[in-house]
Amino acid sequence: MSSTKDFIVEQIKRQIADFQVSLEESSVGRVLKISDGIALVSGLTEAMMSEILIFKSSQGEIAGLALNLEENLVGAIIMGDFSGIKEGDEVVCTKRILSVPVGEVLVGRVVNPLGEAIDGKGVLATKEFYPVEKIAPGVITRAPVNQPVQTGIKAIDAMIPIGRGQRELIIGDRQIGKTAIAIDTIINQKGQNMKCIYVAIGQKESKVAEIVRKLEASGAMEYTTIVLAGASSPASLLYLAPYAGTAMAEYFLDKGEDVLIVYDDLSKHAVSYREISLLLRRPPGREAFPGDVFYLHSRLLERACKLNKDFGGGSITALPIIETQAGDISAYIPTNVISITDGQIFLEPDMFYKGNRPAINAGLSVSRVGSSAQIKAMKKVAGKMRLEAAQFRELAAFAQFGSDLDEDTNRKLERGKRLYEIFKQDQYQPLSIDKQVVIYYALINGYIDKVPVEKVRDFESGLYKYLEANNEVSKAILEKKELDVETEEKIKQLLGDYKETLDYLLS
Repeated sequence: MSSTKDFIVEQIKRQIADFQVSLEESSVGRVLKISDGIALVSGLTEAMMSEILIFKSSQGEIAGLALNLEENLVGAIIMGDFSGIKEGDEVVCTKRILSVPVGEVLVGRVVNPLGEAIDGKGVLATKEFYPVEKIAPGVITRAPVNQPVQTGIKAIDAMIPIGRGQRELIIGDRQIGKTAIAIDTIINQKGQNMKCIYVAIGQKESKVAEIVRKLEASGAMEYTTIVLAGASSPASLLYLAPYAGTAMAEYFLDKGEDVLIVYDDLSKHAVSYREISLLLRRPPGREAFPGDVFYLHSRLLERACKLNKDFGGGSITALPIIETQAGDISAYIPTNVISITDGQIFLEPDMFYKGNRPAINAGLSVSRVGSSAQIKAMKKVAGKMRLEAAQFRELAAFAQFGSDLDEDTNRKLERGKRLYEIFKQDQYQPLSIDKQVVIYYALINGYIDKVPVEKVRDFESGLYKYLEANNEVSKAILEKKELDVETEEKIKQLLGDYKETLDYLLS
């Protein structure tokens, strides 16, 4: 008995001898008010903007984000289930700015805005983290846009070209093909040495699941990451999603790689920010949006850039999507984003319902810097295409009154009809640049003038098959990227042989 007592005493003495007092300083506050995922906290005088806060509730520890720094209060958004948080709960500063996991392990995965895998394929094993908010690269580090992003969409690559490092807005009413353009562009990056990130903001999860299936079927998930903040997600995650996606893209940018990022869509992002701001009691402005809603998107889109060779030479190309109401591009959020981006692709409902898909309005669409990235072969054949498309729309509106038209006007109308038939393109079928150059060359040089309008699509599909069988022309266009005399002769020979074959088959 005494030996047991001695043993216990000895153990206690040893623990007392080894005991060391350590002081840990931490900033602790209390929840004053909690509602709809927004908490007002007192006592956190040392909190930083975008700092992670830990809420200690009855259900355990829940992370939050400091968004409002006032004299005596901190406004925070809760990043998770806030039902267990109540007034009086303890809140602790972590001295850490919100960061997300980055790296190659994210490629091919579906994650939430916090970088957590939600595709059922296991936990992401990465030790690298990038801050969600970051100052955009300065002027000195940037280079001019000079490399193309081939979308595979004929109307865009010809009239509204996009370059690596550009910010090109896709704008239009709901359900007229905005997402389809972005997904086709991602699919067309196969073999182009470009990573892709698709940020779904407030989208239905069933729609995103369908997009994932389509990307997997086309082999595009091999170089694509999906960041999903679904329609059922809280406003805090919708607000964070595009910034998290950009942080993931910046990892590859810093490695000197090229990245394409799609924000689908920033209208819902602005609405989520409005909801958060109103709950934080920020003064509302136009359409109840807070005064800094312009800065919300400018600090995001300015992070898309082309870096010069001294800084790695990588690029982030941004395709933000904005939804309009009844085609009104002069509304608050559309005009804000138009002023930030380097151009816009405007989709028109009337054209969509008439069967012109993608329904791109050539008159209101523009690419301010993309032409410097367009390859010379495309620039030569599509130089006047945008003007001809816009002229056709005006002449067609005039011709519907049935007045007598001169020969030149009739010729332009007939050429325009065939041009718009060529612009039609099925979803998920992007077209390589060599095929685009050949069909446009055929159009502007009169090879299609005598083809009936209703047969233009058949002529086109037949020409592509003929081009695949005689791939010397494709090789010349893809290697030289310009129409020199030799390449042009090859195209003329190909079109002449194809037309002879077609005439023989039709006779």
